Amino acid sequence: MKKTVIAFLIFFIYQNAPVLGQTPQVPRIIEFAGLTLKLNDAARKDIQADVDAQYRSASHFQVKLDRVNLYLPIVERVLREEGVPEDFKFLVIQESSLISDAVSTSNAVGFWQFKKGTAEEVFLRVDNEVDERKSIVSSTRGAARYLKKHQKYLDNWATTLVSYQMGLGGARRYYKDKYKGHRKMDISRGTYWYLKKFLAHKIAYQGQLGKMVSNGNYLHEYPVKGPTNLKSVAKTLGVSESHLKEYNKWCLRGKIPGDKTYTITYILNGIVPERPLLTNNPPSTNNAGLLANSANASGFPKITGNLGNANQANQIKINGIKGIIAIANSQSQLAIQAGISEGKLRRVNDLKASDPIQPGAYYYTKNKKSKAKTAEHVVQPGETLWEISQRYGIRMHSLMAKNRIYKDEQLLPGMVLRLRKYYKKDESIKRVKLSPAPIQAAEPRMEQGRQPGPQQAQPRVEVSPSTKDPVPTAPQAPEVTKEIYEEYQVKPGDTLYSISRAFAVTVEELRRWNNIGEDNLLSVGQKLEIRK
Repeated sequence: MKKTVIAFLIFFIYQNAPVLGQTPQVPRIIEFAGLTLKLNDAARKDIQADVDAQYRSASHFQVKLDRVNLYLPIVERVLREEGVPEDFKFLVIQESSLISDAVSTSNAVGFWQFKKGTAEEVFLRVDNEVDERKSIVSSTRGAARYLKKHQKYLDNWATTLVSYQMGLGGARRYYKDKYKGHRKMDISRGTYWYLKKFLAHKIAYQGQLGKMVSNGNYLHEYPVKGPTNLKSVAKTLGVSESHLKEYNKWCLRGKIPGDKTYTITYILNGIVPERPLLTNNPPSTNNAGLLANSANASGFPKITGNLGNANQANQIKINGIKGIIAIANSQSQLAIQAGISEGKLRRVNDLKASDPIQPGAYYYTKNKKSKAKTAEHVVQPGETLWEISQRYGIRMHSLMAKNRIYKDEQLLPGMVLRLRKYYKKDESIKRVKLSPAPIQAAEPRMEQGRQPGPQQAQPRVEVSPSTKDPVPTAPQAPEVTKEIYEEYQVKPGDTLYSISRAFAVTVEELRRWNNIGEDNLLSVGQKLEIRK
């Protein structure tokens, strides 16, 4: 009996040693959403207990970590688009462990744990056909709206975080404006438990982000405007209907209504691509690893002029039009940087007042043109009219008029958009088939302990001559690929963020591969190692 118990204990310790041995320790100072939080010993002890609990079981931690690295790239992107600090991505782990149909004892549902009434207040659809609380894209956008509304009153992201649990009225009564406008806070044993539990999740998972899911999967997004159903979408994407049902539990009956565009998510295998948001990351292929048979013109946007002073007004041109590289993170600050009014900034870049500004991205300071310098562009999955207009320096309304397309929902992968001439009134928009991008041959440079894994090819989409609907062909056989290594030389105006988006990697990976410190300093001519 003793031998059995001892053997079990040895097995348990062996199985859990990797996790227990790398449990992160709670620091004395934590940076969160622009705040500096100073923790005393009692608070650190409380938070450490929660961190340790996350790492207690190696198997459970790995399962949860796989969900984290599957869903968080989408969460991060939506938070950026909505102007909410990315640190809030750890809140969705705390709320639901990223289980799409999680239900609390108070009947809060989904990734961000919304009750029905609150969900409807942030414009999420909840009825017998659709429950957007179970959609990672929609629910994250709803959570961002909720947090931004509270931040306007509380002016402190830490107290705003607490308001997510106790409501705006509860947080205002609890804090009584004590921390309003403050950028430093002391965290003690008496600090509200919800904030301390959040900090435990941040500490537990922040060092684990950006890693590939253990089986090499990533979550791909596919916008769909109904009415249609999951069965039809599954045929288009070359996946099973049951697969779509598993990763789209928001679609309660398998039918997608036609009231707006919904985002379908499904699993692919390989390196996670980032959806391009801004002009400094033009989609040279696209975010699904596809290439058009008719390749798009390379080198857009074309940047000329004094690149060393690209962040100053009147120094560079983008596609022959005066522009600037943003160092600001808001429209008002960028307008000051560029020496123009906010109204003009929005007008020449086709921006809405609510659109975020991305530091390191290129923006125009003079009007774009009615024609581009190249004739056509082949639409790639996930692209928007705004991205295409910024890439080629063509006014958005001109792009729409030339192609009789006025909404992003009308864009279909493979569409050939005209950038100089107009499609005639009775002329159909040309489409070409898309095929998987070829794998570049290169000498592999493997990280220690990392093995190459299979990469699943995206299904090709062909257009049937007798119908406008795409007809899927059989997915190509998976290929075994090795990690590709290449060098990139830093140019004037480059930032870690802009480089990471250009190569579809994370800033943290760039730092790790090139031993770059937290200051993110780069020098012109510096050679960076890129691993794909």
